Amino acid sequence: MVEVKVKVQPPDADPVEIENRIIELCHQFPHGITDQVIQNEMPHIEAQQRAVAINRLLCMGQLDLLRSNTGLLYRIKDSQNAGKMKGSDNQDKLVYQIMEDVGNKGIWSRDTRYKSNLPLTEINKIVKNLESKKLIKAVKSVAASRKKVYMLYNLQPDQSVTGGAWYSDQDFESEFVEVPNQQCFKFLQTKAETARESKQNPMIQRNSSFVSSHEVWKYICELGISKVELSMEDIETILNTLIYDGKVEMTIIAAKEGTVGSVDGHMKLYRAVNPIIPPTGLVRAPCGLCPVFDDCHEGG
Repeated sequence: MVEVKVKVQPPDADPVEIENRIIELCHQFPHGITDQVIQNEMPHIEAQQRAVAINRLLCMGQLDLLRSNTGLLYRIKDSQNAGKMKGSDNQDKLVYQIMEDVGNKGIWSRDTRYKSNLPLTEINKIVKNLESKKLIKAVKSVAASRKKVYMLYNLQPDQSVTGGAWYSDQDFESEFVEVPNQQCFKFLQTKAETARESKQNPMIQRNSSFVSSHEVWKYICELGISKVELSMEDIETILNTLIYDGKVEMTIIAAKEGTVGSVDGHMKLYRAVNPIIPPTGLVRAPCGLCPVFDDCHEGG
C-alpha cells in the first residue's frame, strides 16, 4: 500500500488581526520597524499577507513609510501631524518627517538633500511651501551666521543653535555676561567672609563657605538683573568662567535623590578663593586652564 503524504496548510490569518499586530509593533518601537521585525514576530504569516496588510495601513494613513540606512521603515503616524500634512504630496511629507526627526536642533538644507535624495532646487521649493503653511521655520545658527537650520514651527530652538541666554541675534553679549559674573563672585565672597567671621575651626569655616549652584541661581534671579530668564545651567556656565579665572573652586558631593540642586545623586558646590600669590602668565593663559590640556596635540 502506497502512503500518500498530505501537506497541511496553516489556516489563513484574519487580515484585521495582522494589521492590529503591526500597529502594536509600531507602538512598541516608536522610531519605526522593518519588514524583518514584522516577519520575526509573525513567522506564520506569508509575505503576500504582510504586504497586503502594510499597504492597507499605508493607504488608510495609519503608517508612515521612511527610508533609512538599513532599508524601509514603517512608523505609526501622528494623528495631529497627519492632519497638518493632509493634501501634501509624498515629497513634502518626506521633508517634513526628516525635520521632525531632528527635533529642536534643526537641519541644514544640504543635510535634508542627502537624507531625502531630492535635488536642492526641489528641497528649496518644498521648504518655502512648508514655511508658508507655518509647518516649519528657519532659525539662524550661532555656528554659521549666514546659514539657517530648519525645524518644526512649534519647537523652541536648542541652545546649541541660538547660543542660549548669552547671545542676541547671533551676537555674543559680553557686557550682559559681565554683570551676572560680578554678582555671582560677590555672592560667593560674602559667604566666604561670613564663614571667616564665625571664628570656628578652619575646616568648618571652609565647609560653610561652599554654596550650591542652585543657591547662586536663586540669588541672581531675586536680584532681577537679567532681562531674560536664566537657567541653573546658565549660572553654572558663569561659575565655570570664575573657576578658569582662579577666583572660585568647585567640589562635587553626594546628595540624596530629590535634594534641591542635585543631579543624578550629585551636587556641585562653589566657594570664592583668594590665591596666596598672583598666578603666573602661563596659568592665566587659556592653555594653562584648559581641562583637556594633556590631550591636546597638533591639529586639534
